[in-house]
Amino acid sequence: MLSRGGAAIPVAQKVQPPEKSGLPDWDAAHLRLAIEAAGVALWSWNVDTNRFTMDERAFELWGVPLCEYVSFEDLSANIHPADRDRVKAAFAATRALVGAYEIDFRVMVGEEVRWISARGQGDDAGIVGRIMYGIFIDVTGRKQAEEGHELLAGEMSHRVKNLLAIATGLTAITSRSATTTADMAQELTHRLTALGRAHDLVRPLPGHSGKAALLGDLLTVLLAPYDDMGAFSGRVRVSVPRMGVGEQAATTLALVVHELATNSLKYGALSSPEGVLDISCAPHDTEVTVVWTESGGPPVQALTGDGGYGSKLLNRGMTVQLGGSISCDWNPEGVIVTLKMTKDRLTR
Repeated sequence: MLSRGGAAIPVAQKVQPPEKSGLPDWDAAHLRLAIEAAGVALWSWNVDTNRFTMDERAFELWGVPLCEYVSFEDLSANIHPADRDRVKAAFAATRALVGAYEIDFRVMVGEEVRWISARGQGDDAGIVGRIMYGIFIDVTGRKQAEEGHELLAGEMSHRVKNLLAIATGLTAITSRSATTTADMAQELTHRLTALGRAHDLVRPLPGHSGKAALLGDLLTVLLAPYDDMGAFSGRVRVSVPRMGVGEQAATTLALVVHELATNSLKYGALSSPEGVLDISCAPHDTEVTVVWTESGGPPVQALTGDGGYGSKLLNRGMTVQLGGSISCDWNPEGVIVTLKMTKDRLTR
């Protein structure tokens, strides 16, 4: 007999290994050592009275006080509300099951949530005097890992859907603004490449700050192709404080920066060997302001009308996705673009 916490569970006194196996004899003490080493908790269930007898490890796992017997209703009070009815129905059905069964469920121990796996034999196999036997195992670690994998899979699926939607929208916008198929292919490739660079920078920041790119890294990488084009080398200057940009905001900001850089390359400072682009940032408690300043390029003319699809893309990204605004100062010496973003949107 094994006895802990007033619980008595019959166990074979001695199990003889097959002849000539070379294995030692196993007795009750050996089995107890193996059970404790494996972290297995023992239980017995009187199918007539619905009473459970458990060893000390089982009481610890459930977070209930030691006693000689505990009813199924007493244990049910500790089962997570979302699992309670399912577990009751599953235990009631175990007697009709043929072969081994396994039921995984959550229990509440104070504020802690634990996952328990209850295992036994169905169809009254091994029942002794109306009492069935089985084990509990703490599977919290495995369940948390599974939940983490499910969250990651869901996140990846969500990201892929978002990227496909963005790519579809960019294709439609580019097809309307491009004059030739070659121009369309080039502009679309640049936009998609900008998205790819932004996502390459999305990574965990120190201190568990969540997935984000550093604003300075994001701007530098996105503008590097324009800075490396011969005479433009060293003419793009980024000076911003250290702050994170969330995954969603990084995608939107990449499109905004690419649109501004493309316009500058066509009509502004980056179209001239003497042109200079300065990007600075002034963070506040609830708002972040990025100032895009061009100088040394050709004379600037103010935009007339509602602007093209690029302008609509900029406005939509800044107002809808980043909860801010975009304004332009058409200074003859070079355009000054002010991007205002809500701080909590920027870190999403």
